[in-house]
Amino acid sequence: MTQLLDQYGRPVRRAELTRLHAEPGLTSVRQAWAGTVASGLTPQRLASILLAADEGDLESFLILAEEMEERDQHYFSVLGTRKRKISGIRPTVKPVSDSAGDKKIAAAVQEHIVEHDGFADLIEDMLDALGKGFSVMEIDWDRSAREWSPGEFIYRTPRFFRFDRETGREIRLIDEADMLDGVPLAPFKFITHRAKLKSGLACRSGLARVSAFAWMCKAYTVKDWMAFIETYGLPLRLGRYDPRATKEDVEKLFLAVANIGTDAAAVLPKSMDIDFQETMRGGTGDKVFENFARWADEQTSKAVLGQTMTSDDGSSMAQANVHDEVRHDIAEADARSVMGSLNRDLVKPFVDLNYGVQDRYPRLLLEITEAEDIDMIMTHTAAMVERGMTVKTSEVRSKLGYSEPDADDEVIGGAPKTETDETAKNRADDGPADELDEIEAEMLAEWRDVSEDLLAPLEAAIAGASSYEDAMAALEAAAPDMRSSKLVETLVKGMFMARATGDVNDG
Repeated sequence: MTQLLDQYGRPVRRAELTRLHAEPGLTSVRQAWAGTVASGLTPQRLASILLAADEGDLESFLILAEEMEERDQHYFSVLGTRKRKISGIRPTVKPVSDSAGDKKIAAAVQEHIVEHDGFADLIEDMLDALGKGFSVMEIDWDRSAREWSPGEFIYRTPRFFRFDRETGREIRLIDEADMLDGVPLAPFKFITHRAKLKSGLACRSGLARVSAFAWMCKAYTVKDWMAFIETYGLPLRLGRYDPRATKEDVEKLFLAVANIGTDAAAVLPKSMDIDFQETMRGGTGDKVFENFARWADEQTSKAVLGQTMTSDDGSSMAQANVHDEVRHDIAEADARSVMGSLNRDLVKPFVDLNYGVQDRYPRLLLEITEAEDIDMIMTHTAAMVERGMTVKTSEVRSKLGYSEPDADDEVIGGAPKTETDETAKNRADDGPADELDEIEAEMLAEWRDVSEDLLAPLEAAIAGASSYEDAMAALEAAAPDMRSSKLVETLVKGMFMARATGDVNDG
């Protein structure tokens, strides 16, 4: 059996392909459960987390990136929108050539990979790299008597992996065999994906990194906003005590004043009073919190989606539809990057295991269509058609998503009927047309060309007149310009054909 090599030239051990390598365990260095770093996060703590990530210690940053999705509805929403823009589209498989062998391989890729029940989830798990910088999925291979096929695509939390300390580019699995540097990933067992959001190391490319500071500030703002709302509009409570009151009496009064806001009841000696003073209303304190929270969300939308129109206020429905949630160039880049990782880490291993090493391999392709403002396109198309431009009906149908009707389909619409069409229809209803009817129809069909030489000078004369007298004088002056040659020619031609037809019938 031929020895297979992965993309790094390492030998593939087929016996290892059916064993899971990155399973967590209670006694393993890979723990399924993680703590929290977001609770009580301070600017100093955030700075230390990012600094540690810069030096290769990613655990706290990866936990924070996970908690950011769990604790912030807006970040969760926009990040999910960007993921599902790609995972919701099924790719196509392009064979190497039109040969029977290449088409057979492409069909196998289509059946075992693209049509796999977990393929859409695989793409979404790969796009977890958008927030964290990288993602890793383990392939649980199935081995039948004749072929290898992926049985399950298992998402592995990035906390189980680290980058090598020499280059910062190789992803290694944390394992008891080497708890400091980790061990190399087994060939043909893992799909790794790096989010190419910026140049540099993948561990510094996640959206969670660029959004972390605004996320922390928003968390402070929301907390203060809730405290503001809790006391907004409540009257100020002032306790008054007698100068002879003891320290214990003052403490009792303070406790009563503090609790009266929620209990709405208090017991006091006669020597003590509580006054309620209305606070100033109509302030802008609440707007300060709301405006900052909204601003933070807008910055997150720009970072994740490339725009804010579909995720924040201030946009029309037409504008939002054109933006289609994720900017088109960003969606194309995500699709191109994901397909590259799949072709490298899934398609090639599948083909090599089943058909041997190939010179070229089939490719997964994902087409991202750009959103268009159909209303604007059709309005402009109608205006240009009225000015004489011709357009293919097939192109118009494709824009609207309509198919070409078959001959036996019941249809609606069509070109408006003209007077000539009605005349022809009426005559068809009266019976088969004779030769004289055909001559008449032919002459009527040319009435625009015939009358143009006669009417054009008249129309120009009337258009330039400012009164009835001017119009009559202009018509008299325009009479010599009225060319009747085409009208005479048409009438003579029609009379000759009619006479010729009559002569034949008379004979």
